[in-house]
Amino acid sequence: MNAITSRFWLLLVAALAIVMTSSASAESLGNAEPDLKVAPTIIDRFTPEDVTETPDFQKHVIPLMSRMGCNGRSCHGSFQGRGGFILSLFGYDFKADHAAITTGEEPRVDLESPDESLIIFKPTDEDMHEGGQVYELGSWEHRVLKNWIKAGAKFDESQVAILDRLEVTPEEIVFSDKDQTQQLTAIAVWADGSREDVTPLCRFTTNDDQVANIDRDGLVSSNESGDTHVVVAYDKAVIAVPVLRPVSQLIGESYPDVPAPTKVDQLVVQKLRKMGIVPSDLTSDEQFLRRVSLDIAGTLPTPSEIRAFNADSNPDKRAQKIDQLLETPAYVAKMTTLLCDITGNNDQQLVNVSPMRVGPAQEWYDWIYDRVEKNTPYDQIAEGIILARSRLEGESYREYCEEMSDMYREGDSFADRKYMTHYWARREFRQPEERAIAFAYAFMGVRIQCAQCHKHPFDVWSKNDFDEFKTFFTGARFAAQPPRNDRDAFDEYQAMLDNLDIDKTLRGNQQRREFAKQLQKGKTVPFPELVVTPVRSNAVRNAKNKKDRGLASRSPEARVLGEEAIDLRDYEDVREPVMEWLRGKDNPYFARAIVNRVWATYFSAGIVNPTDDLSLGNPPSNAPLLDYLAEQFVAHDYDLKWLHREIANSRTYQLSWVPNETNRFDTRNFSRAVPRRLPAEVAYDIIQQATAGDETIGTYLSDIDKRAIAIPGTRLTGNSSYPLQIFGRSERASNCDCDRSMEATLLQTVFLQNDFSLHSAIGSNQSWVGEVGRSMKPQIDKKSTQEQQIQAQIKRLYEQLGNGRDAILRLTENGNKQRAYEIRQKVTAGRKRLEKLRNQLDELKTEAKQKPVEEVAFDSPAEMVEEAYLRTLSRKPSEKEMTISLSHFQEAKDPVAGLHDLMWALLNTKEFIVNH
Repeated sequence: MNAITSRFWLLLVAALAIVMTSSASAESLGNAEPDLKVAPTIIDRFTPEDVTETPDFQKHVIPLMSRMGCNGRSCHGSFQGRGGFILSLFGYDFKADHAAITTGEEPRVDLESPDESLIIFKPTDEDMHEGGQVYELGSWEHRVLKNWIKAGAKFDESQVAILDRLEVTPEEIVFSDKDQTQQLTAIAVWADGSREDVTPLCRFTTNDDQVANIDRDGLVSSNESGDTHVVVAYDKAVIAVPVLRPVSQLIGESYPDVPAPTKVDQLVVQKLRKMGIVPSDLTSDEQFLRRVSLDIAGTLPTPSEIRAFNADSNPDKRAQKIDQLLETPAYVAKMTTLLCDITGNNDQQLVNVSPMRVGPAQEWYDWIYDRVEKNTPYDQIAEGIILARSRLEGESYREYCEEMSDMYREGDSFADRKYMTHYWARREFRQPEERAIAFAYAFMGVRIQCAQCHKHPFDVWSKNDFDEFKTFFTGARFAAQPPRNDRDAFDEYQAMLDNLDIDKTLRGNQQRREFAKQLQKGKTVPFPELVVTPVRSNAVRNAKNKKDRGLASRSPEARVLGEEAIDLRDYEDVREPVMEWLRGKDNPYFARAIVNRVWATYFSAGIVNPTDDLSLGNPPSNAPLLDYLAEQFVAHDYDLKWLHREIANSRTYQLSWVPNETNRFDTRNFSRAVPRRLPAEVAYDIIQQATAGDETIGTYLSDIDKRAIAIPGTRLTGNSSYPLQIFGRSERASNCDCDRSMEATLLQTVFLQNDFSLHSAIGSNQSWVGEVGRSMKPQIDKKSTQEQQIQAQIKRLYEQLGNGRDAILRLTENGNKQRAYEIRQKVTAGRKRLEKLRNQLDELKTEAKQKPVEEVAFDSPAEMVEEAYLRTLSRKPSEKEMTISLSHFQEAKDPVAGLHDLMWALLNTKEFIVNH
C-alpha cells in the first residue's frame, strides 16, 4: 500500500468515527429528558410592584396561608376556627377553604375593593388581628393575595391540579460542624409538565431540633452531632431529607475495618460509616445467651445451660442456640402475645361471641398460637383474620351451628377453625371508621386517625382517602342471628329456636345461658356469626334498611390509599381487594410493619420509631435496612422464623452494650446493644423462674401453662395481676403500641424491694432457697416436733400461773377464801406440770445437740453464691462480688438467711430487670 492510499484510509476511518460519534450524541440527546424551564419562586415573581400575574388558589394562595400560619392548629385551622373563620387544617380541603374565604355573611374577600378584603387589611393590622401582624402592606405576600382577589378570587374544583412529585435538593445533608447551614430547594412538578420553585410555599419541620433546625424558608442549620430528618410538605407531597453530622473524624477512608458478616451488618455499618460511629465489640457468651433467651423466649437460661454453653467450643453454637429457642413453646407464646397485642385481643371488648361461658380471648390466643407454632406464613395468619367469616363457602347456617355445637360439646379447639372471627366481634370495632383506624394500626403500622378529619400532616392520606378506605370495612358485621334478608339462614335459626326447650321470650344473657344448658344436653343451638354482605349493583338502601341491616351505606367504588378505583361489585367480600393490596410486591406497609415491630423486640427501638407510625414524615433511621428485611421477608414467604434468625444471627444484634467514645450516645443506629426494660410478662416470669426450685427452673421453656407470656387476653387475676400492671403490660385499649409501657417507675422499685409476693417467691418452701434450707437443716423428726409442742405448753402454763396468782390476790382481798384456796391448789398442780415439761425439754435439746447437721446441697458458701448469680444475672460473680457475698454470709445468722438476702439483692439490681 503506497503513502497516498494509506492517508486515504486513515482519513476515511477518522471521518466514520466522527459520523458515528455525532450520531450517538444525537441519539442520546433525543432520548434524554429536555431541560424544562423552572418557574422562579413566588417571592421573585411578586416582589416587583408592577407584577400582573394571577396566582393559583391551590398552588399559591393556600400554601401561602399555610406559611403564614393561618390554617394552623392554633389559628383558623382548629376545629372551632377563630373569629368565625374556619379553614381546613394545613389547607388541604381546597373546596371548603375557598368557600370559607369567598362566601358567607361576611366573606373574607372584597372583589370590588381588594385592599378592603378581610384577608388583607386584618392580618396587616397588629391591633385588629388577634394573631398580630402577619405580613405588611406592599409586601410580596400582599401582592399575591391582592392579585388573586383582583382576578376574581377563583377556584375551579373540576380543574384541580395534580402534583406529580416534589423534587427536594439536596437529597441528603451532611454537616461537619455546628452552626453550619444548607438551603433546601423544592421544585413542584405538575402533571401537565410544568415546574415551579415552591420553596417559599412549603411547610418545613425537623424531627430532632437537637441535631438540626429549619426555618420557614427551608434553611437548615446544624446543632449537635447525630442524625435526623427535616420534612418538607407541599400540596399532597411529603419529603424527608436526612441530615447528618458525624460524631467523629472516622468517616470515609478513615473509618476502620469493621466485620460485617451478614447483609444486616453491612447495611448497618454503611450508615455508621457516614456517622463516624464505630460499633462496640461482640458481647460475651454469657451475655449473648441471656439476651437471646429473653428476647426470643422470654426465659432465663438455667445455670446448667450457661455452663454447657460456655464450655462449648463449636463456632456455630450461637446460631444453634437461636434455632433451639425458636423451637420452644416459650417462643411461640411470646410471639403469640405480640400478635395479640397488635390485633387487640381484649376480654372487655369481646361480648356475645358465644353462648358458652368460655373465654373468647383464650380462643383468640389459641388460634394465633396454633399458627405460630406451625410457623404459618404471616400473610396467611393475617388473611385468616382479615377475611374471617363464620360460615365457609357452601355451608348453611344450620351446618355452621352444628359444627360449633359439636366443637364446644366435645371440647375441640377453636384453633382448628379456618378463620379467627373474634377480631371483628369487638365492641369498639363496629363502625367503619373504627375498623379503618384499627386495621391500619394492626396490619400497616400506620396512624391514619388524623385523616378522619383532615389531611394527614405528615403523610399522603387525605380525608377523602380515609373515607374511601373505610368503605372496605362496611360489608362485615358480627350478628346474634342471621339477617332477615338471608331467608334460608333466618328460617334455620327460627327452627333451631323452636326445637329448644326454652322460654321463647328470653333475650340477651338469659337466652345465652339457656343455650348453654341446651348445648350440654346434646342440642344444636344458634351461634352468633360474622356476616359478610357484598355490594349489589342494584342495592337501594334507605335509612330504615340501613338500620335493619346494621350496615353503613356503601359506594360501589373505593380506592386503597390513592390506588386505582376498585369496583366493589366485583367482589363477594369487599375486604378481598385490601388483602390483595397488602400482599402486593410494592406495598409500603404490610411487611415493613411486622418487620419493624419484630426488630424492636430485639433492640431498644424500631428502625421506624414509634413502631406504629410508618409515615413519610417519620422515615426509618436506616431505610436500606428496613427495605432489605421487608423484601426478603416477603421473598421467604413471610416466614417469621426466618425473620427472627436473620436479626438474631447478625453481628449487630450480638454487639456488647459497653459503649466506646463514638457510640456512647447512639440510640438509633444500632452500633451497640442498648440496655432496655423487659416486657412486663417477661419481668414477672423471670422473677418466678430465678427463685424456683431445681426441678422447676428448667421447665420454663417448655411448660407455659402458668407463665405470664401465655396469658391470653387482658383480664388479670391472682398474684400476677399487680406486678404485670405496674411493669406496663399492654392493656390493648387503643390503637397504639404505647399501650405497653417500657418505662421504669417508682412502683416497680417498691415492688422489687418490699412486696410480700416477691419475698414469698424467694423464701417459700417450694423455692430454691427453701430447698437449700431444707437440705442444710436436720430432718424434722418426732422429737423435734415434740420439742415445739412442749415449748408451746410451757408458754401457756406460764400465762395460766400468772393469771392464777392475780386471781388469788384479788379473791383474798375480797374475803372469798374458799375460791382462793381452790385456785391455789390448781396453781400448785400447774407448777408441778411445768417442772415436768422443763425436764422433757432439756432431754430433747440434749439429743438434738448430739445429732450432726447434714449439708447436702453445696460443699461451700462460694458455690451457693455462684449458683445465685447464674440463676439471676446469668453469669458468675466477679472476685469483688464473691468477697462481698461471702462476707455477708459470715455475718448472717445462718447460710440460708444469707442466701435469702443475696437473692433479694440480685433481684433488685438493674442488671436483672433489664436486657443487655
